[in-house]
Amino acid sequence: MYVIKIFSLILYRSLQNKMRGRPNIHDNAALIEKAQDIFWKKGYTATSLNDLLTITGAGSGSFYNTFKGGKKQVFKEAINQRRKAFTDFKTELDNSETPIKLIKNFFRAVADETEASHLRGCIIANTVVEMTYIDEDLEKEAVQILKEVEEMYTKAIRKAQEKGELKNTTEAAILGKYLITFWCGLNTLRRMYPDQKILSQQIEMQLAVLS
Repeated sequence: MYVIKIFSLILYRSLQNKMRGRPNIHDNAALIEKAQDIFWKKGYTATSLNDLLTITGAGSGSFYNTFKGGKKQVFKEAINQRRKAFTDFKTELDNSETPIKLIKNFFRAVADETEASHLRGCIIANTVVEMTYIDEDLEKEAVQILKEVEEMYTKAIRKAQEKGELKNTTEAAILGKYLITFWCGLNTLRRMYPDQKILSQQIEMQLAVLS
């Protein structure tokens, strides 16, 4: 009886240690970031459940208890982390005295990113292309995020025009769409030419419209 009690105690402690070592996927945003990374590299369709379990360290039961919508829910949360990043940038633009300079610096910084980053492109733009004719819900989610970014640019451009800081008098809404066109094109170009010099030249040429 004593041996059985000792064995039960060892087993209980072992299970406790395993539970402590397992990530808490209920409230750890870092796990969504890990999922975002694999989605970013492989895309939604090519990412398997096993990929997500491996990269997050979660068990399948825990995974489905947390993400009842499965892979699709995780993907939505992953791309909405990018939405938050754009929202944070919007706050910077709203509070900036030189929003156009901030926008230009954002695009210029792309050229300095790593080759791995260039090859990944933009997860939101990637999703629009991948999900067209495959998943209308995810396509609309990604399109909406890009439209929010477009509105952010349009607002900043209009503000700069009203203050006389932008000579280009083209309607702000048109320039906002231009920047989204530029962004989507840039994320294809950087895959073709993951080279800082080439990208910098192309970025500067496109940014000339904001003068």
